[in-house]
This record gives sequence, C-alpha cells and structure tokens, in this order.
Amino acid sequence: MVKPNRKTHLLGLGLDDAEGHVRITRGRNFHLLGGSQDTHEAMQEKCIKLNEKLDARGKDLDDLDRGELLDLAAECDINMHGAEGKGAGD
Repeated sequence: MVKPNRKTHLLGLGLDDAEGHVRITRGRNFHLLGGSQDTHEAMQEKCIKLNEKLDARGKDLDDLDRGELLDLAAECDINMHGAEGKGAGD
C-alpha cells in the first residue's frame, strides 16, 4: 500500500475583514486566508518567525511532535485552536 505524500501546514484564518478584500498568503509550512490588513500581516509575521525558529533548530514542521509544535507556537504567539484534541497522527 502506498502512503499518501502529506506535508504538515498551518492554516491561518482571519475573520475581521470589513474592507471586502480577499487576502491569501502561501508560504513554507503555512497558508493564510482573510483578515484585515493588520491581522493578515500579524499572521504572516508569526509564521515567518516560526519558520526562522525551525531553521535555527534544523527541523521541519513535519519533524515536530505535538508537544514541540505547541511549545514552538507559544513562543511565536500563535493560537493553536483545537490543539487540546487528538490529531490524526496521535
């Protein structure tokens, strides 16, 4: 049986856009959708910071276990909604 080629990504959703703009950003390890300009920029900065910390550790998002991911997200001030539940990999 062939394993599906999966890559872990963070999904950021901004729900505070009253301007009617559609903002989409894709980067290494993340996809960001929506939000006001300020919210979208803040999500971008946090994801960039997360990638910089991963690079400094010599790791990729796929290399982290749940605890490491939650710790790293907290260091980058990223809210991980649903993180208290079990994921597909647990």
